[in-house]
Amino acid sequence: MTSRRSQVIQPFLAVEVFQRAQELEREGKDIIHLEFGEPDFETPPVIREAAEKALKDGRTRYAHSLGLVPLREAIAEHYRARYGVTVSPEQVLVTAGTSPAMLLLFSTILDPGDQVLLTDPHYAVYPNLVRYPQGECVLAPTWEEDGFQCRPAEFASRLSSRTSAILVNSPANPTGAVMTAESLEAVAALGPLVISDEIYHGLTYEGAEHSILEYTDRAFVLNGFSKAFAMTGWRLGYVIAPKEFMKTLGTAHGNFFISTNEFVQWAALAALTEAGEDVVRFRKIFDQRRRAMVAGLRRIGLGVTVEPTGAFYVLANAKRFGGDSKALAFDILEHAHVGVTPGVDFGSRAEGFLRFSYSNSLERIEEAIGRIGRYLERRRP
Repeated sequence: MTSRRSQVIQPFLAVEVFQRAQELEREGKDIIHLEFGEPDFETPPVIREAAEKALKDGRTRYAHSLGLVPLREAIAEHYRARYGVTVSPEQVLVTAGTSPAMLLLFSTILDPGDQVLLTDPHYAVYPNLVRYPQGECVLAPTWEEDGFQCRPAEFASRLSSRTSAILVNSPANPTGAVMTAESLEAVAALGPLVISDEIYHGLTYEGAEHSILEYTDRAFVLNGFSKAFAMTGWRLGYVIAPKEFMKTLGTAHGNFFISTNEFVQWAALAALTEAGEDVVRFRKIFDQRRRAMVAGLRRIGLGVTVEPTGAFYVLANAKRFGGDSKALAFDILEHAHVGVTPGVDFGSRAEGFLRFSYSNSLERIEEAIGRIGRYLERRRP
């Protein structure tokens, strides 16, 4: 029998949609993938060339458990140059993606029964990562009418003696909402540790994006290379932590993972120092797709009250076509051959919504909108 801890892990519905889509593709169906947040761009040549050089140079051994010193220095310099904050390379832990970083982090700061505040909707796997070390999630609602913006007052009203941390994500998955400087500052002032998932930084289309480190030192930053640099399969992320937590995090990482792939870290160093123009180019293309996606969804009768301004997602209201988003998403996949993610994957307040990723080409987005539009015409109440 499996452990009680393992039984708290809920299925990731985006993965289930993707797996069914693959089955249909093996049957010869043409599936348009809007369910996954994976850029369709090739990783920039300068990054691939750095990886090839690292392999040729024999960079295939164990690395420092915290990560290569030059990479940690570059991450610290990136946060200084972009946000004006001082980070020591000794505060950076390089991991095989941000998910392992979160697993280490929550295992480090949570005792059984400790609470983490997060928004509803939220990234689907956050609750699993909190509950695995026997923490508890406390959900603060957001509202469609203001673009699912995080409201610090909702966090404040849910603080308790068991609150260990507040988790924010900006730009946000699944909503595309970008927190204002005032909201981040207000969250920082609430008292508990703040965990800021900044993996979609570099993908903000209107206004400025801010790091939590601009407002408090009592914060953990999660970031990585998957989204802005089109490096999803490279599996490389990092956590920036207060100095007093680094020994524990480093010890856990050394025990559980030893170190992160050395040659991939050299590629990441090239990403930070040489691929800035590629990131700007990607962002411009994503912005074009964002506008096309929002316009298309509205055209076929799906609700987008406030346009998202970050990441590469639109959370669209589909309640007029039924309240069961999982059933609707799988029906769209079967009959329109478009993969979309059920809103319920992201929390109860997203039930009745569908998440659309615009990390596919404009041509495929337009084709997908047409297919779904024809499908919805047959369902229209």
